[in-house]
Amino acid sequence: MRVLRLTGAVEEKVLASRRASSREAERIAERIVADVRRRGDAALFSWTKRFDRVTLTPRSVWVSRAELAAARKRVSKEFLAAIDHAARNIRAVARRQKPQEWTIQVEPGVRAGQRVRPIESIGCYLPGGRFSLVSTLLMTVIPAKEAGVREIVVASPQPGPALLAAAEELGVRRVARVGGAQAIAALAYGTRSIPRVDKIFGPGNRFVTAAKKLVSNDCAIDMLAGPTEALVLAARGNARFIAADLIAQAEHDPDAISLFVSTSAPLARAVAAEIERQLSELPKTNLARRSLAKNGAVLVAPDIAAATRFVNRFAPEHLSLPGGADGLLARIDSAGSVFLGDWSAQSFGDYASGTNHVLPTGGVARTRGGLSVSDFVKCISVQEVSRGGVSRLAPVVEEFARAEGLDAHARSVEVRK
Repeated sequence: MRVLRLTGAVEEKVLASRRASSREAERIAERIVADVRRRGDAALFSWTKRFDRVTLTPRSVWVSRAELAAARKRVSKEFLAAIDHAARNIRAVARRQKPQEWTIQVEPGVRAGQRVRPIESIGCYLPGGRFSLVSTLLMTVIPAKEAGVREIVVASPQPGPALLAAAEELGVRRVARVGGAQAIAALAYGTRSIPRVDKIFGPGNRFVTAAKKLVSNDCAIDMLAGPTEALVLAARGNARFIAADLIAQAEHDPDAISLFVSTSAPLARAVAAEIERQLSELPKTNLARRSLAKNGAVLVAPDIAAATRFVNRFAPEHLSLPGGADGLLARIDSAGSVFLGDWSAQSFGDYASGTNHVLPTGGVARTRGGLSVSDFVKCISVQEVSRGGVSRLAPVVEEFARAEGLDAHARSVEVRK
């Protein structure tokens, strides 16, 4: 693991490393999306056979109720208990996040309020390639149900027993055996077999991300989630714990980014050495070794101000603040999810602490946080002006309307005087 001084040049190089987009992925995704939009099921099934080597029909594309029930019997009681435990925590956080309805009197005769309504239908995309992310099912379905979403469609290529058992446990009834860019296109535009949804949620590979970007003008999406990012900021802490967190996130993807930032050169060297030691204990096939060699670094900052400035510019998906976390947290303005103290492993957030693991990457945390119930609802503004309120507001509206040259706007309040 490289140990580098956090200079201006190094900072810019690290920030630039994740800006490159895959033109090839976008080109391929554009072709697939256009084909599914034009030919529907025929294209969806053709691309599925080509990429996943699975032959689908309008009937076999959907997992049956019997298969869902059977899957639940194929997994261990311990796994079902883990689902229930994690779901309970995720549900508790989701309920606290839900936007509330309210009404206030802005001034005499003028009331304003907010009504909260769920999105009617959503699609939850779950990767099924290198790893089948069962936990992502919980992270998307549970807040959707807490929001009151009526129709939830899950799409995942070749879903296994664990995923289907989790779907059954959560009461999900519609699981389609489709994945990749073709699944995103089907959810966005609809086919004879797959219904069109109002919004698509969930992470995927670069082709899925490219497809979500392409359809976003026609179908809402949660966010464009790129490769996993882990950053640990600490002047003191347990090198073994820090290394373990960086390695854990690095095994998600060969393009994952893992960074340790510290003002302590001795701790930096200790973490770098510990990473090498722990990597030697993992199977050679583990992706962490590859991604850390490509996108991992230990950065030694001259002072805490420089360190936190870099963190806020990078705006990491996962940010750990071990030893002395309280003081550092006040300096953090941009991060997807923060883990405080030595004992808060990032994996707790991935699965069971209750916070959502669908998080912004690529610097998007500068403008938004992770997935929450608010992503599954619409906040509708409501206003009511009484006859008495007209006399107070009409002069204001008339002034604005005339300044903007919108005479009909002014007339619409004048007729009410």
